[in-house]
Amino acid sequence: MTRLARPTNGRMIGGVCAALARRFGTSATTMRVIFVVSCLLPGPQFLLYIALWILFPSEKSVREAW
Repeated sequence: MTRLARPTNGRMIGGVCAALARRFGTSATTMRVIFVVSCLLPGPQFLLYIALWILFPSEKSVREAW
């Protein structure tokens, strides 16, 4: 498993779905479809997405830290 960091390439809005897809070994498209379908259910999906966007570091900043 890889470290959770928002990628600089291949991201749509914030890179949260791409980071989660990389972490769990699925495609980014699959993770995005799961997120969109989950938005049809009641709950704080958008707030969770924004929180993860803030919490996950950018891949660029992680590379600079090494």
